[in-house]
Formats: sequence, structure tokens, C-alpha cells
Amino acid sequence: MINQRMYELGSEPSAIRELFAYGQARKAEIGEDNVFDFSIGNPSVPAPEAVKRAILDVMEQPPTQVHGYTPSQGAPSVRAAVAASLNRRFDTSYEGANIYMTCGAAASLSICFNAVGNPGDEFIVISPYFPEYKVWIENAGCNCIEVPARRDDFQMNIEAIEDAITPKTKAIVINSPNNPVGSVYPECDLIELANALRRKQDEFGTTIYVIADEPYREIVYGNVRVPFVPPIYENTLVCYSYSKSLSLPGERIGYILVPNTMPDWEHTFNAVCGAGRALGFVCAPSLLQYVIERCVDEPSDVEAYAKNREALYGGLTKLGYECVAPQGAFYLWVRALEPDAQAFAEAAKAHELLLVPSNSFGVEGWLRVSYCVAHETIVNSMPAFAELMREYQTR
Repeated sequence: MINQRMYELGSEPSAIRELFAYGQARKAEIGEDNVFDFSIGNPSVPAPEAVKRAILDVMEQPPTQVHGYTPSQGAPSVRAAVAASLNRRFDTSYEGANIYMTCGAAASLSICFNAVGNPGDEFIVISPYFPEYKVWIENAGCNCIEVPARRDDFQMNIEAIEDAITPKTKAIVINSPNNPVGSVYPECDLIELANALRRKQDEFGTTIYVIADEPYREIVYGNVRVPFVPPIYENTLVCYSYSKSLSLPGERIGYILVPNTMPDWEHTFNAVCGAGRALGFVCAPSLLQYVIERCVDEPSDVEAYAKNREALYGGLTKLGYECVAPQGAFYLWVRALEPDAQAFAEAAKAHELLLVPSNSFGVEGWLRVSYCVAHETIVNSMPAFAELMREYQTR
């Protein structure tokens, strides 16, 4: 007999990827320009030229280095380069020993859930949240506890989070900038959260972690600043991916930071190494590790996303849609024109608009619209959005 849980996960693909696959098929039928695919967070901005140069440079190195195994935790020079970059940016004093190189944020998160969680433990997520969190938490034998964000601005509800903490709480997952809303959690709220977690640690005599999921850290707009969590709360693990910042989603490269300011951090780092071993996430792709070593301080190209954000938010609000202005990432959170977001997304498909309903993100009545697309896709989609609005107004 096969594993029934794994069968269920495989036979019920994620709503995002299912819609993306539908879009690919639809484009083949009627032409790419006739389908307005806002389904998946696949960066439209090309990888920086520095990445191409780095790949070519690495390929000139001895093949045994380029394509051979690195240590399970990553190449020492790469880990040192990542730590040094964090130190320059955040005035920290990390070393390569604090870094575990991974196959992107998915691997980073899975490793962390397994490293600190024991069967029956609870991980708090703030809804709406990236739906795979629940899959990875439950696969670690733990329970996913959803705490709604504030509905007026989709920021953290600290009081609700504190009320949800029990003796079984092992961690809270913080995703800032947030997928799917684009919220950035301000430092004052993170300080308040840290104090709440310390109170609960003292009350229960437990250790409660923050797992900071940060693949969109560099993608912010205007004067918005993304606070770095480890200096605010000592028991923080950082999960990072270069998928968004360097437009490398298919290359699967990232890292886990276990800060040396965490009490007994070596103990936690060994658990990270053990979880990576148990899950098979050892030796992230060597070629990409050495590329990251050369590009670790390469800035993100946010200008194109900012232009798309302005066009989409401005266009939809002008048409009468209710939207949450994103502070970061590249998603627009739009209220559906009926309570059933799934039904509204199906109605949108009739206009060749591919929008992800909010159900899989843990809330009802909204849609995620990914604007990491060609600018022309946004401009050309506005008549379809207008027709969809008229359709509902005349019902």
C-alpha cells in the first residue's frame, strides 16, 4: 500500500499551480496575448547580468568543483560570503557556521519545521498565508494553527497571537513582505510580538521560535523598510531564497540563518543539519552556491514591479475594485465581487483572467493577483476587468 497522505497531496495539486497549468494550456489554445495570467509568482524581471557572468565564471573552474559535492551544509566559502553580506547590511557578527545552504525557501522552511518541532507541537501562521506552510507543518507531524491578521490592514493581531499560544506552541511563522497581501510588519509590531513571546515562554517554561520566511525581503516600495527580525527576538530562524530577489525561482537556492545570538544556537544548528539529512536536503546545487557567492550583494530590480504595482492598483481601484495597497512583494490582494471567491475566480476565467481565490490562503472572499508579469499584460487586462465588473453590477 502506498502512503495515503502522500497520495492525497499528489492527487490534489495546489490551487496556484493548477491555475498556472490551466493558463499554459489556454495560451496554447488561443494565444499568449489573449490570456491574462496572474496566477503564479514567477518573476518576469530577468536575472541580473551579474548572474550570467557568475555562471560563466564558475563554469571555467575545475569540473570537480563546479559539479562535485559540497559539504552537506554548503561550501564554506559560500556560507562565509552570505554571513558577511548579512553583517554588512544589518550590523551583525555572523559567521559561515551560522548558515545552512538550501534548495530554496521551501527546503528551508521544511527543515526548520522538522528541526524544532516534535510530533503534536503547534506552529502559528497568520492568515492569509502561503498554503504550503500547512503541508510542511503537518508533514513534520505538527499542527498548523491559523490566527487571522487584522482585517482592516492585514497586519499582525498581536493580542490574538498571544491568546493562541499554548504550552504546545513551538513557533510562529512571520512572512514579511507577505505573500499574498504584500504587508510589511513594522518594527513596533515585531517588538510587541517579541515581548508577547517572551511572556509566554516565561509562563510555560518553553522555547518559542520565530521562523522568518523572507524571500521578498528586497522587494519593497517607496520608503518602506523591512525590519531584520533576529536583533528584535533572539529565538529567530531566518529562511531565505534568491528566487525572487535575483529572479531565479527554478534554480532552487537559498539558506537558513541560525543566528549566533540565539541561546545555545549550536544545538539548534545541529538540529537543522539533522533535519536536512532526514529530509534529503543536503548539498544544495554546487553551481548555484558558487554563483550566489559572487552575487550575494547584487541588488534586486524593483522598478519594473513598482511600475506594475502602480498600473494594477490604480487601474483596478479606478474601476471600483477594493484592493489592499501592497507595501512589498508582487501580489495585489483584491476583494471578490461576491462572497464565494472560488466562484468569482471561475467567473473571471470566462474573461481570460486567471486570479487565485483566497480559500487556499486561509480566508474567504478575496483574490491574489500576481503582478510579476509583463507590463502589457496588466494594461491589456483592464478591459476584461471592466467587463467583469459590469457583469456583476448588472446581475
